[in-house]
Order: sequence, then structure tokens, then C-alpha cells
Amino acid sequence: MKDSLRQQFERLGHRLNELDTTLADGSIAADMKRYRALTREQAEVSELVSRYQRYLQREQDLAAARELLDDPEMADMAKEEITGAEADMARLHEELQLALLPKDPDDVRPAFLEIRAGAGGDESALFAADLARMYLRFAETQGWRCETLSANESDLGGYKELVLRIEGEQVYGRLKFESGGHRVQRVPATESQGRIHTSACTVAVMPEPDEAEEIQLNPADLRIDTFRASGAGGQHVNKTDSAIRITHLPTGLVAECQDDRSQHRNKAKALAVLAARLRDKERSERAAKEAATRKSLIGTGDRSDRIRTYNFPQGRLTDHRINLTLYKLGAIMDGDLGDVIAGLQQAQAAEQLAALEGRG
Repeated sequence: MKDSLRQQFERLGHRLNELDTTLADGSIAADMKRYRALTREQAEVSELVSRYQRYLQREQDLAAARELLDDPEMADMAKEEITGAEADMARLHEELQLALLPKDPDDVRPAFLEIRAGAGGDESALFAADLARMYLRFAETQGWRCETLSANESDLGGYKELVLRIEGEQVYGRLKFESGGHRVQRVPATESQGRIHTSACTVAVMPEPDEAEEIQLNPADLRIDTFRASGAGGQHVNKTDSAIRITHLPTGLVAECQDDRSQHRNKAKALAVLAARLRDKERSERAAKEAATRKSLIGTGDRSDRIRTYNFPQGRLTDHRINLTLYKLGAIMDGDLGDVIAGLQQAQAAEQLAALEGRG
């Protein structure tokens, strides 16, 4: 292990002592926001320090075993211990390196997930509904909470556009790689000749901004329209103009919400979506500039990027960014996204490690 890595973990050990001392002082609980932040940091740092201590212990075990190699009676046992210690140290070293990679502070935030039908007409809208079901099922397995902010339904029960808000642990961190173009190849329900069609949807995943970092919107830049909610909703639909559409005039970005019966709450939700879209626009522009100087394996999340193909006749999903192919499309469409997300996270981590080693 490099000295620089050891020094980082030694500093983390000192930080853990500071956190333990601070949290042992009962007065810190008076500031609940700071208390929660420090307890979360303590848990993260404690796990890292514990893993580093296991590495140091195995390092000592390795040194002790090597000293026994010259003893004929102990040599075989020593060789076995050396093999085990070296394997443990290699695994722990990789884990420790990954744990110190720069983290996106937005990973822990709730997210807005938008799905829009693209080329393919009714079939594209039906595929948008299938994607929505896939994400909702996945969210359910994670214990996340979902709410529909706006839904523009098609005639056959699909979605021309759908906006969800998803809240829970590491929502943005797990879903952020879903942004981009999703292509489907299958025989549509509307196809009488049994021919395979190709259609597409775009997905956008944006972190919900922290209140302290949220973009301040100038009321003069906004056009706010009210309209009656459409779609399923029983007796309350179309009785009042509670749905809200907000247009950001300088950029032309639009956000709407029709989920709540309260116009005031719909306006607040639409403003939150608009702020997230503006922030996402800034992030995308920065990423595009970075991509001009460095080719990113995962991509910028540009909506025009075709990131994934869902081939129903072959039961195959292919993620084109990391050349991942899985032949379990049925399970994936039913919310089993774990292998896909893990593959993308591992690819990003490998890219970050390579970049750090390159700079080193």
C-alpha cells in the first residue's frame, strides 16, 4: 500500500476520534441537523477505519507467517497463511481504494425521473409505460417512495410523458446512469403481421436540489399557467384549474404538476422540478465541456445518447456504454435492475481509479 493511502487512513482515524468526542457531548443533540450529519459521517468513517485496521492486521499476519518459512515443521502452515493473507490484503486494498474515490454529493438526494416517448408513436408510448413500471418495481424493492408529478397518457394506455419524484436512500446515486436514450425491439401489440419494430424513449434523472443550493428563480422570468388536470382521478378531475404549468422564459424549459388537488402544492412541486431541470442543464453543459477533453466511459447522460437496447425476441438487454449484455429481460422489466446498476457503478469506479493513477 502506498504511503499516501496510509496517510489518508491515518487522518481518517484522527477524524473518527474527533467525531466520537463531539457526539459524546450530549449538547450536540440540540442541533438535530448537525447531529444527524455527524452521526452519518461517524458511521461512514468508522466503517473505513475498521476495514483499514483489518488490512493492517492481515499485513502483520503475513509478516509473521513469512518468518516461519524457515521452520520445517511450520513451513506448510506458513505457506497456507501467506496465501490467505495476500488474498485478503489484495481484496481489502481494492475496497479501500474504491472507498476513497470522490463521491458525488448529490448521490444521497431524492430524484426526479422523467420518461418521454420518442420515435415510434403508440408503441413508444407503451414502452414508456413499461419503463415506468420497471422503475417503480425497482423502487419498491429498494423501499423508496414514489409520487407522480405529471402524466400525459396516450390513447392506448401508454405515456407520452411521465414525471416521477423518488425519495429514499441513495436514489440519485443508483439511478443517475439511466439518463439517455432507451431503444426497444419487439413485436408491438398493434402489429398484425408479427413484424419486429424499433422504437425509443428518453429518460432523464435529476437530483432534487438541496434548499440551500436550489437555483433562485426570478418571478419575472416565469410564465405560470393553470389548467384542469386530465386523466384518471375520479370526481375531482376537471372540476378546478388546480394543475400548474411553469415556463422559464430565458431557456424555454417547462415544468408542470397536476398530481395534487391543491394549486398551491402543485405550484411548489412544479417549481422544484423546474429548478432541478435548470440545475441539470448546467451540469450537462459542464459535462459536455469536460467530455470534449476527456472521453467518459459512462457518458454525459445526454438524452440523445443511445445507452441501452431492450430486445424482447431474444430476451436480451444490452447497455452499450459498458458492453454489458444480460439475457434476463423479463426479470429486468419486472424491476430487477441490480446487475445493470452495479455494472455501471463498477465501470465508473474503474474509470475514476484509472484517472487517479494516471495523475499519480
